[in-house]
Amino acid sequence: MGTQSNTFDPLKNIQTAAAAMPEQLSKLNFRALTPFQRALMVSDGTVTKFIEAYTLDPVEIIRLSQECYSLKDKHPWLEAEKNTDVMLREVAISGIYSNNLYVYGVSHIVPERLPEDIRDRLEVQGEGIGRILNDYPVETRREVLWFGREKVSDLPREISRACNGEFISRSYRIIMGGKPIVMINERFPVMTDALPSHH
Repeated sequence: MGTQSNTFDPLKNIQTAAAAMPEQLSKLNFRALTPFQRALMVSDGTVTKFIEAYTLDPVEIIRLSQECYSLKDKHPWLEAEKNTDVMLREVAISGIYSNNLYVYGVSHIVPERLPEDIRDRLEVQGEGIGRILNDYPVETRREVLWFGREKVSDLPREISRACNGEFISRSYRIIMGGKPIVMINERFPVMTDALPSHH
């Protein structure tokens, strides 16, 4: 019977673009995270469903902003050329029972790659893109790019009121029909007094 390795890394081969990790992110000490935080980093499903199941706290998705802009340069992770129209969408995901802020999410979406009914649903308050895609009969896959820990000072007022600006975060893209349709950055506040204590 072999000995257990002390170098076991459940995150190995999950980050597809770790070498391109933004400078403001520091590496995570995976063993220092709570079980809840570790699961958030590796989840390949809809994060809202996982949070609700783990915490028994229904969540609401609050759209903080949504606007369109044109890319000034080619975007490698969206595989989009300069001048492509992109939708920038910011949301807060909070517990209805607890009022805890669970996620601050920022998405860069390529609307022209989405069916019209999905684009229409993005205009509805409280609709998360993960939930919308799960309702649509087209196969998608998620590709985690990188994750880490960061301190963010320039936050929307609604976010800064709910946390101290320290996050563990991950960025990933969702691919549909062979093309990325969205790149998502999910930031999870590091506030130990507000974290679920399940073991």
